[in-house]
Amino acid sequence: MTARALILAAGRGERLRPLTDHTPKPLLPVRGKRMIEWHLEALARAGVREVVINTAWLEDRFPAALGDGTRWGLAIRWSTEGRTWGGALETGGGIATALPWLAPNGDEAFWVVSGDIHAPGFAFDEGARSAFERGPDLARLWVVPNPDFNPAGDFALDGDRLRREGRRDWTYANIALVRPALVAGLAPGRFAPLRECLFDAAAAGRLGGQPWGGEWHNIGTAEQWQALQPAAGTRA
Repeated sequence: MTARALILAAGRGERLRPLTDHTPKPLLPVRGKRMIEWHLEALARAGVREVVINTAWLEDRFPAALGDGTRWGLAIRWSTEGRTWGGALETGGGIATALPWLAPNGDEAFWVVSGDIHAPGFAFDEGARSAFERGPDLARLWVVPNPDFNPAGDFALDGDRLRREGRRDWTYANIALVRPALVAGLAPGRFAPLRECLFDAAAAGRLGGQPWGGEWHNIGTAEQWQALQPAAGTRA
């Protein structure tokens, strides 16, 4: 079965202005290549061949920059939320809207990763995807120890179970395996965060998790972006 992935790239990147006034956040360079290209390369190495990228802010810049994906051995489809729906649909809405491409047979598991995180060592392992697809969980999240910007955390980790009860020492790293049933209650084109879907899955005991111990950056500010440049003075 062909593994598929969704890269979330529709956001405005308000905190990164003025860098994002003319360049979509995932197209900003990090360590010599566009942020999103790190994900495309990693997905291709893992054998993923079909990738959906959702777009809204400055969405015409993406095909111009990335083409159809053939340079990475990928086929890229575009979920144009701005043109089709009038704006970004948030994470939950973005996943629900892209389901016809991500799970054409109705229940395939697929990768979801945010276009504005930098995790250069992460491998989108096909064995992990296949094992997840055979199990009962609605999603499996990679999590990191709570960063400074999220001290209250998202989840407690009990073995490989993510729960809201208890001490929430872990933050969702914005890398996940998902099955369509996670967003079954969301209509295509609807603005909807993913949080409630994840919390409901955790309450039902169907949210798996595992720590990510490698390098990880959520690039939310100009200072964080600048710290990852190969030399001072790099510009988008």
